[in-house]
Amino acid sequence: MTAALDILLTRSLHSRLSDLDLDNIPFGKHYTDHMLEVDFLDGQWRQPVIKPYQHLSLAPSMAALHYGQAIFEGIKAYVDADGNPRIFRPLDNFYRFNISAERMQMPVVPEDIFMEGMKQLVSLDRAWIPNKKDHSLYIRPFMFSTDELIGVRPSDNYKFLIILSPSGPYYSAPMRIHVEEQYIRAAPGGVGYAKAAGNYGAAMYATAQARKHGYDQVLWMDGLERKYVQECGTMNVFFIIGDTAITPSLEQGTILNGVTRQSVITLLQEAHLRVEERPLSLDEIVEAYDQGTLKEVFGTGTAATISLIKELACRERELTFEVEKWQYAPAIKQKLMDIRAGRIPDLHGWMMPVG
Repeated sequence: MTAALDILLTRSLHSRLSDLDLDNIPFGKHYTDHMLEVDFLDGQWRQPVIKPYQHLSLAPSMAALHYGQAIFEGIKAYVDADGNPRIFRPLDNFYRFNISAERMQMPVVPEDIFMEGMKQLVSLDRAWIPNKKDHSLYIRPFMFSTDELIGVRPSDNYKFLIILSPSGPYYSAPMRIHVEEQYIRAAPGGVGYAKAAGNYGAAMYATAQARKHGYDQVLWMDGLERKYVQECGTMNVFFIIGDTAITPSLEQGTILNGVTRQSVITLLQEAHLRVEERPLSLDEIVEAYDQGTLKEVFGTGTAATISLIKELACRERELTFEVEKWQYAPAIKQKLMDIRAGRIPDLHGWMMPVG
């Protein structure tokens, strides 16, 4: 870890926290008093600033609005039993952020700006972290191109920011998922592995169609054969078949290498369940369901954490599950919550103290 970063701080004169009920808060609709902002200009990262949360002034010709050079991450902070803020696996998000930056031809963000800027910002607004089950402080680092130029090329200038949002559960109940076999999210050689803003914009039409029929999200299929499952709209996905947990592999670069996914793989292995990262066909899933060996299906993600899937709709069928009888997903979710809250030892060093 690099040395502490010199950040220019301007404090908010009035906190909006007193106007908010942290015991009853939706996901991603409220923001803390401050934000981090750093500009990349003329090939250099400039002075990092923490200042009151505020609107940005942007030119209509700004390149990001026209050509989509924009990436982001999602991270969460929690408080332990003593009220100390801790951030869950932020270094993994930092590494993935810069993988996305490289794919989108953007400058990498230095570790001190990303990590120390985040720590100082969370420390400043630590009172905003809800101390309640399934609640957290959602951390959103993001970067976009800021050249004022209409022309298809990588920008020379960029803006990096971090904003914070106290949040409740993303999905509060087991989910109904539609298996999407017409539209695709990503294909080999594309940007599926990057957390690029355009990936999410392109997914909205198919997701909206699924929601019209009462589903919460879609499960994407591969872009070549429409044969293998990939990931859900906001999370990676796991299937427990027999005594094995199977999750789609990362090899083709079409799905996100989720930080929660990595954590769940570790915890499933510690629960003595075999874990396979490999291509998984929809045919295999349906066959396992018909044979009674498909035991659990769940999604994993920073926002979603672990979300139980009670129904998969595919091929004019509805595969339904009795989630209240499940063993592994609820236990892994509870263990993750206990690690984040400091109720059990953090044996893997996943939680970073803010100080």
